[in-house]
Amino acid sequence: MRLPIDPQADIARRAWVACPACDDARHCATCADHRTCGEHWRYLIAGNGPVLHLQCPGCTHTWSVDTRPGLPHRSGGTSCP
Repeated sequence: MRLPIDPQADIARRAWVACPACDDARHCATCADHRTCGEHWRYLIAGNGPVLHLQCPGCTHTWSVDTRPGLPHRSGGTSCP
């Protein structure tokens, strides 16, 4: 089942992180070189310190990723629905 694109999604707020659901960038040379790819970006829905809340525009999967795993976080902020 495909989810709708989140109403908070804005193409001006993007992130370049591999989608854990569809892995659509696995054969992309640009992504493999850790460069900004015009095709394999994700909507940056929200951020809570080092935790980013993302949605893939291709498969509509939503997830959160900790950009600083293992480091303590400050409490507060909002969680991704």
